[in-house]
This record gives sequence, C-alpha cells and structure tokens, in this order.
Amino acid sequence: MKKLLFFGFLIPFFAFSQVPVGYYDGTVGLTGYALKTKVSEIISRNYNWNYGDLPGYYNQTDLDKYYDHDATNTTFLLDIYSEIPLGPDAYEYTTSQLIGTASAEGMGYNREHILPQSTFDSYYPMYSDLHFVIPTDARINQLRSNYPHAVGGGTTHYTFSNTSKIMNDNTAGYGYTGRVYEPIDAFKGDVARIILYFAVRYETKLGSFNYAQGSGPANDTNPFNGTAEYAFDPGYLEMLKLWHANDPVSTREIDRNNAVFNLQKNRNPFIDNPGWVNIIWSETPDAVAPQAPSNLAVTQTGAHFITLSWTPSPDTDVLGYRIYMNGSTTPVTVTKGTSVSIDRLTPSTAHSFTVKSYDKAYLESPAGNTASATTLFADAYAKELMITKFIEGSSNNKAIEILNNTGHTVNLNNYNLRIQFYNSSSSNYYFSESFQLEGTAAPGERFVVRNPKATFTCYSNEQAKFVTASDPLTYSGSQYVELSYKGNTAVDAIGVKDAFNSLGDLSLYRQYATQPNTTFTISEWQSYPMDYCQNLGVLGVSDVVLAEGKEIIIYPNPVSNELFASGKATGQVQESKIFDLSGKLIKSESFPFRYKKSIEVGFLEPGVYLLNLDGIPFKFIKK
Repeated sequence: MKKLLFFGFLIPFFAFSQVPVGYYDGTVGLTGYALKTKVSEIISRNYNWNYGDLPGYYNQTDLDKYYDHDATNTTFLLDIYSEIPLGPDAYEYTTSQLIGTASAEGMGYNREHILPQSTFDSYYPMYSDLHFVIPTDARINQLRSNYPHAVGGGTTHYTFSNTSKIMNDNTAGYGYTGRVYEPIDAFKGDVARIILYFAVRYETKLGSFNYAQGSGPANDTNPFNGTAEYAFDPGYLEMLKLWHANDPVSTREIDRNNAVFNLQKNRNPFIDNPGWVNIIWSETPDAVAPQAPSNLAVTQTGAHFITLSWTPSPDTDVLGYRIYMNGSTTPVTVTKGTSVSIDRLTPSTAHSFTVKSYDKAYLESPAGNTASATTLFADAYAKELMITKFIEGSSNNKAIEILNNTGHTVNLNNYNLRIQFYNSSSSNYYFSESFQLEGTAAPGERFVVRNPKATFTCYSNEQAKFVTASDPLTYSGSQYVELSYKGNTAVDAIGVKDAFNSLGDLSLYRQYATQPNTTFTISEWQSYPMDYCQNLGVLGVSDVVLAEGKEIIIYPNPVSNELFASGKATGQVQESKIFDLSGKLIKSESFPFRYKKSIEVGFLEPGVYLLNLDGIPFKFIKK
C-alpha cells in the first residue's frame, strides 16, 4: 500500500497539508468537547456546490495518482470500494461514466454518501459535501444501501472485487446485529476520518438528524446516538478510533483534503490533526447528575416570543441546558448558553418554563425555579423571518436576502430554503432537495444566501452568510421558492405554488410589508432590472410602508442626528416611539411631525432601533 504515514500526535499541523495560517486559531489549549465545538465553528464555513457539480469536481479531488497510474496524467478515479492497492484493479472509471443503477460491478460509478442521505433527509449542504460524498462503484453502492461501515463477521452476503464485504455486524460493543459494509484495511482509516469529520462539521444538527433508523438498537442502521458532543452509539466510536489508528493518514488523503478545501473552503480536521481524535473523545464523565441552574427569569416578552435567562449550574462539567415549556417532558429547545428565546408562540397566551442542565455523561439536573409570562397582544416585530430581497439575474446571479426582525436571536437550524420544479413527463410540480440554514441570526440582522457562481460585484461570496449552489439557488424566476420552518411549514414565499411564475430577469425588493407572507403578493415588492443588487445585506436608503393607502418614508438610513419622515400620512401621526431591539422604550413623542419634519436621534448609541409611528414599525440604523 503506497501510504506515507504522518501520525505524529504531538505535531500541531502537517507540514504538507497546506493549512492556511490562522485557520485553526482559537483551538490551542482546548480539549474534549470544547475543542470539538470550536473546530465545528471553524469548518462550518464553506461553499456548498450542487450535487450535479460533483462529477466535474472529482477530476480535481479523486483521480487515482497513487496506485496504478501516472500521477500527472491519469483520468481514472480512485474508488475506495473497488481499488486493489497491491495489484491491477478489476475495472476503472472516468468521471464521464456516472450511472444510476447497475446489475454488476464495473458498469459505472455513483456519488456515494458515506453517511446515507436518509440520515439528513437529503438536505443541502450535507447532500453535496465533497468531504463525504465520494465516487464509488454503482453496484457496490447499491448493495451497501444504508448499512453502516463496520466490522463484519458470521454470514458473508457479498464479497467484492477488492475483497471488501457485506456481512453481519461483529463490532464489539456496538449493539447492532444487521448487515454492515466492511472496507478493506487500506481504506478503513479514510472512512473513519470521513465519518468523524461529519460528526464535527454537523455538530449543531446531529440532534435533529434521523439517528434512530430501525426497530430497536439491534436493527438501527444509523451509528449516531442523537447527542451533539459524543455523537456515536457505544462501541462504534471505539471502532472508528481503531480504524483511524491502524490506517494512518495517507498522501492521497492530504491531497484530497487540500483539493476539497480549494473548492469548498473547509477542511477535514482529522487529516490535518490526527491526534485530535483522541483529544476530543477523551472525556471521562462522572456518574453524578449536575446541580440545577437558578434564577430563571423572563427578560423580554413579545407577541410571538418570550426570552429567558438564568444563572448557570455551578458544576464544571455541564454541557448545556434543556428548556421545558408548560409541563412537557420533551424540551422545547436546547442551548449551551444561559439565555434563549422561545419563539413561534401565540399572542396573548400564558406559558410557564423550567430549565435543567445536563453534563458530559448526559445526566440531567432537577428543574430550577419556574418562570411564567404571557405573550403580548401585539408588538412592533415581525412574527417570523422574512425574505426581503430576491435577485434573479443573468446566468448564476442569484441571491436571497433574509431579515430577522423578530426582536430576538433566531436559531437558523430550524429553517430551510426549498424550490418547486415542474416534471413535464408526469405533469406535476415537486419540491427538490432543500438547503438547510445553520447557526443563528441576531435581532435586526439581514443576511444573504448567494450562489457561489454569481458574478455580480455588489456583494461577494465572502460577505454572504451562506454560499450555496443548491437547488433553491438555481431558480430562473419560473419556480416557486419558499422559506420553510422544520422541513415543510411555509414561512415566506416568492412566487405562486404549483404554478408557472414570471419573475425572471429582475430583482425584487420588499418595501411595503413588515410581516412574512406565505401568499406571494406582488404589491409588497418593488421591481428592479436583472442583476440590480444595491444595498444587498444592509438596510436600504429608506424603509417604506403603506399606511392606509398612503406612503410614509423615513430617511436617511443609516442616520447620524435627525431622522426625517415624508409622505402624505406624515402629518397625521399622533405618536412616535423608539425602541431598542430588546423592546425597551427609549423615547416617545406626541404629534412628532406637527411642527417639524424630523425626530432627533443624535443621543442614541450606534446600533439598530425600531421607530414606531402609530403602530407602524420602521427599522433604522444609528451610525
């Protein structure tokens, strides 16, 4: 086997791995789950390509320059499911030999998800992540199905051309008894590091993935256990660590990591730092449940949300907190912080909350004190995230701006963009694979989702919060595009569902609405020419709303000292109120425009504020 071994645990970075200077900043001195979470933050920033782009990129990431071919002149792919390291391969593929199904080995290759698509419901960015979607023989891929990669034993169901096998599981301590796919020894470390990468890259999503697939542990084909930190079923992690140690990082993996980084802008940390496997999974939790958090209190109340804060548990091994609402035994949310907003609530409704801490052994504390609050009848905030700009330009010039005007921090892991296409052969509309957002959006934040192939210069990939060529960012204006909550609950929409839309070659800026709308209403939008993208990702020169058929415009925005208002309805305003984003009233004034045209705001600290004019909210930035 042509592997160069670079397994020095004490060396912080590989000299040959071309890790950019500063890429892993912030990891020095960290161990255990703290290191895992920090690395997850670092590698979660990436460019997400379309699933259809991957075959073309395999010419950069997966050519076989290591075993049977000229390293500078090969066009053949390295398939770890069929590669024979010490002899000639039974068959080989170029990227043009992509097929769907196969009745025998050697007919063509597939794009293989080392973790099955069923784990994450075929959502982007997981769906096309080059670090774990690799080219493999189509027949082996089919027969592997969604079986885990593990140690086989007992009955052998299939033996493939390079002696990899599908057998019954024989992994010590795993608890699963179904079929597994066991790769050959030469690539077990490669597979282990791919799976470990997935557990770190998607740490914040692991709890929401389909980690229980089968009736009971013996039939559960998914090796994850639903926890964000430990991640795996007992026994399975120990197998991965053993594979990782016995088959160290190879030159091929280093080269592939660099090539994927050039395309996707993130790295597999266990190829760069193999010693991190043992450092991260080195926790030795105790068997004592943590103490409860204290001083739970309601710090902000809106019509659709309630914000809580508490004093942390004094235990040093606490990982996070589970929040329970209205006596339910299922947490409404989980956080690692000491404050959280519970959103999507009904106005004028009473709620009670308790918080419990959990530790590194996933033991839970008793509940602390109870906090209660009733949501407001109404407020100046949007009830949900909303799409505020939609760029449908030439070629790949696609971008969507989303605004968080809810008044609180929003967990974006609950949201996705999805698109509807038309199938002419069956004459029906269908939703394609969705793009799942991640991270959080701060109160008042406008963020952009941009196609990485876009060429407009007003807003770059580096500025965008999300860069993706996933299906929802390949619209042409004829499709229905939707912002959804937890899969398929529509929050906001562009276009009409189950219909052909005529929104091509233009830019839509939302100017006449303060709330999302699942029924697309063109009067809420101002149309501009294709590729128009001024003020993308920031507030526009003015925010405009329609008040009883009359426009009110506030300007300039951002503002230094005086915030002006114009429009036929301005003189009719009876009261103005300025709030900060926590909902605190800063200033109120009766009949503010009776004898003048502006409101003094020079005393405000720099930041984002809400101006409420007779119940109509305007957001402005104080410079």
